[in-house]
Amino acid sequence: MPVPGRERKEEQKPWKATRKPAAARESLGQPNGGGRVLGAMSGVALVGYSSSSSSGSGSPASEEDCVSSTHEAGAQTEGASFPSSRGLGKSLIAVLYVWLSCRAAAAARLPMPDSVLNMFKDQEEAVVDDCSKHGGRVRTFPHERGNWATHVYMPYVAPEDFLDLLELLLLHARTFVTSLTAMTEFHISLSENVVLRYHWINPFIQSLKEHLTSFHRFTCRADQVKIYTNQAKTRTFIGLEVSSGHSQLLELVSEVDKVMEEYNLPLFHKDPSFHLSLAWCVGNQSKELEGRCLQELQEIVDGFEDSSHLLRIHQAEVRCKSGKKFFSFPLR
Repeated sequence: MPVPGRERKEEQKPWKATRKPAAARESLGQPNGGGRVLGAMSGVALVGYSSSSSSGSGSPASEEDCVSSTHEAGAQTEGASFPSSRGLGKSLIAVLYVWLSCRAAAAARLPMPDSVLNMFKDQEEAVVDDCSKHGGRVRTFPHERGNWATHVYMPYVAPEDFLDLLELLLLHARTFVTSLTAMTEFHISLSENVVLRYHWINPFIQSLKEHLTSFHRFTCRADQVKIYTNQAKTRTFIGLEVSSGHSQLLELVSEVDKVMEEYNLPLFHKDPSFHLSLAWCVGNQSKELEGRCLQELQEIVDGFEDSSHLLRIHQAEVRCKSGKKFFSFPLR
């Protein structure tokens, strides 16, 4: 029971804080225990990320998108009152992280597939001329991308006895010109060396096939030693000139020339000297090889055992070489 006459006094505690009204709490930026700050930071953390339903594409965001997203993040945080400089620093770090992430994604590039890189490898080949790798030989025309050196000829597969004769001729000829080099492949030319564009090759070959399809096999003889130079006088050759079968070779050249005319390409010589090249050297060495040397080489050929039969060449096909590709046209 209360004691009469005694007034009850409220005990005042200086350490007990009074509760502030809601308006006062909002002015400090602390509704519901600082919920506004968390909401602003949550909005920043999601800036620049789009869902699969909204983006419609898996491509990385561009740098412009990152910049605009960063501005949006800044707009969302402008109205927020941060309780301290520490909270503000965390928000800026979040914005910076998003911007750097988008920038890195925009810089990423998928590698080019090998199938695309190698798609035109056989069409366009980078070539660097180095005459030291070809015995000092110089191109008769400069290499250009897309241009293919093309030559029509009749191949000759040399038997062992023919190679023995070649060795004797080369040993003697080197006493006059030491730099002579033996040929490794043998043929009789039916055209000049011409240039074809890559997209011309297939129709050119088809036209050759149509013009050569009616020709029959034949035999020619190549037994006359002769000295030749190329048109630019950059190389000299020792060859065996054809002495029989000349008319059949002229007929073949006539058909090949018709194909050359279709593509506005140079024709073969008007009065050709059909021959098998045996050896070559750099430069114009015709004076050193003609005269006495030529006469002695012819004597070696005439005196070689069974040379009359050995130097009969059976022609069974025409070939065309374009770049590194070979095409064969068998005779009937």
